[in-house]
Amino acid sequence: MIFSNITIPLLGLVDTAVLGHLDQAYYLGGSTVGAMIITFVTWLCGFLRMSTTGLTAQALGEQNGQKSLLVLLRGLLVACLIGGTLILLQSFYLDLSLGLAGGSEQIQFYAKQYCDIRIWGLPAALSNLVILGWLLGNHKAKAVMWILIATNLINLSLDLLFVLVFDWQVQGVASATLIAEYSGVIIGLFYIIFAQQTDSQKSLKSILITMAGKLIDIKAQLFEQSALINYFQLNRDILIRTLCLEICFVFITFQGARLGDDVIATNAILMNFVLLISFGLDGIANAAEVLVGKAQGQRNLKKRNFVVKIALFWTGLFALIYSALFAVAGDFLIGLLTNIPEVVLSTEQYVHWMIILPILGCWCYLFDGVFVGLMKAKVMRNSMIIATFGCFFPMWWLLQDFGNHGLWAAFSVFLLVRGVSLAWHYYRVIEKQPISV
Repeated sequence: MIFSNITIPLLGLVDTAVLGHLDQAYYLGGSTVGAMIITFVTWLCGFLRMSTTGLTAQALGEQNGQKSLLVLLRGLLVACLIGGTLILLQSFYLDLSLGLAGGSEQIQFYAKQYCDIRIWGLPAALSNLVILGWLLGNHKAKAVMWILIATNLINLSLDLLFVLVFDWQVQGVASATLIAEYSGVIIGLFYIIFAQQTDSQKSLKSILITMAGKLIDIKAQLFEQSALINYFQLNRDILIRTLCLEICFVFITFQGARLGDDVIATNAILMNFVLLISFGLDGIANAAEVLVGKAQGQRNLKKRNFVVKIALFWTGLFALIYSALFAVAGDFLIGLLTNIPEVVLSTEQYVHWMIILPILGCWCYLFDGVFVGLMKAKVMRNSMIIATFGCFFPMWWLLQDFGNHGLWAAFSVFLLVRGVSLAWHYYRVIEKQPISV
């Protein structure tokens, strides 16, 4: 799961490096604003991945294959509905988002270019969240890794072709991602269809007949009112939690745009570093989601608590490794991503935040995974609301005279408060509580 997750921010780093070596900072800045506008939707819909993983893991613990398939189908249905709706409303959504983003004329121009292409990939991007979440919940971590590697290799190859060979600049990066997103859906569904068959069912015809039979059998259950209400109640709390997180990320991006082209390019690089840290640590958290969820489904209190202890150890160790990496090689990593002198100089002034962020943030990444496995979405929601509106924005307001440093200081406190509040709730309320799900 760690290797699977690392491939995601590595691709973002390649996108940044490709645009960061063009002759102007606004190419990178425009794509950063555009990517934030699109990924705001995909990250906001992260509940599709989280709830799918948690519910599937619990179904696995209960050895209920039909329940697991229902989770997958409901998730895909919701993903396509959300993606299709955003495509229909794209003019309103993009105009509003770009207006809020601000930035220079060049930033606005290239952000619009990026969004006009990427918006068409939303149904695929959201479906990928469901597919990967379902596979993770079924302990198919290697399958997830290979699907992500294949998808990202497609994206990387097209990035280099479209930008360096065809000179499509920002449009090339967006087009590469669009194609890769739909490729990921095809690869993921192909794997799921074949992986669920017995050895005697080798032909494509027999596979399709078998899957169609399952769909007919569970059609009535798919739209069962009580199950749908429970599904959306769970996702509502995760949605609110993710919305708060996204508000912070969007605020950092948009506020950076108002501080100038060099600052937003700097924050694009720093945010890629943050994603490298978070996705790496999320690999351990994703493992905790599955193992905690399975133990929860088995009503095994001892096993659940043991998983948390082991995951906490490895999370702390990897956080220290990340901190050491940026302390030793931070300037070198910046040089890999851009050769624009002003952006390099600006980013070097902020790289020390990447040294302390892994230590401050590792707690929130792990316990997010633990509470997803427990399906305690309300706790995650409440923790995020407190960290966002009780810490991030008040801290930024107090430190805004420090400019971009104030933004990153506020974000650091935000991560710390999230982790501390979740850990406190787990050890104070959950650890010795009998499993009753």
